[in-house]
Amino acid sequence: MSEQTATRARALGTRWLGVGLAAVISVVTLGLGLTGRLNLYISPESVWFACAAAVVTLAGAIWSCTLPLGEEGDHGHEHGHGHAAAAVEGTEGREVPASSRRTLGAVAAVTGGVIASGVVVAGLILPPASLSVELAMSRAGEQSALFVGADTVALGVADTSTFGVGDWASVFSAATNTAAYDGAAVTLRGFVTPGESGDGVNLTRLVITHCVIDAQTAVLPADVKADEYATGQWVEITGTVRADADGKLHIEPTDVVAIDEPGDPYEY
Repeated sequence: MSEQTATRARALGTRWLGVGLAAVISVVTLGLGLTGRLNLYISPESVWFACAAAVVTLAGAIWSCTLPLGEEGDHGHEHGHGHAAAAVEGTEGREVPASSRRTLGAVAAVTGGVIASGVVVAGLILPPASLSVELAMSRAGEQSALFVGADTVALGVADTSTFGVGDWASVFSAATNTAAYDGAAVTLRGFVTPGESGDGVNLTRLVITHCVIDAQTAVLPADVKADEYATGQWVEITGTVRADADGKLHIEPTDVVAIDEPGDPYEY
């Protein structure tokens, strides 16, 4: 391989690692945003920002492609050559051979390129998927700011007909006057997870604040036999909130219907 061909190959690799991957990621982000599937990764309130950033990145990538090939590495090449040579001097005056430096650099670049390209290709090929039931079950019971310290006065005057699973989970977890919610009618959707007692189930939903990384599990105990629905099955429960003699809240269903997982499986 001639020196000119090798230089061109390195320039193409550099451009792909920078401009190419940035452009592909931007296109993937815009595609997910336009098809409404970006909600599987981030809060709907952040979709516009992510798409705007993708547009800016894509415009910059397109503009960068107008530069002559290899322009990225020309600036400061001569200036940095002397410093690079001095930097590789060992404490005993030994210098790393130039061929070894080139080999190590090539290996590092190829490894990084393969990993980065694999991530991007996976994003293109693999369909977006919601977080798993196993994750929800593993995070159930974790102490989080979402369900602790709720203002029961504010909850008491709120329109509970608009409450989702996450809102009711806050009430079930933090309310001190549970009798105030006894008899409230609910129609809620979520997936089934095992209940604490073993003879009932939890209606479960993952609640996202910003993105899937901060997903928190919201669970509501429901009087549904544990063997009626498989773990992970999505259901719609219509019923009433009831307070036990010990003050604990649960859902007493009047109707339970198995449903498909909704297009947007999260609450926010």
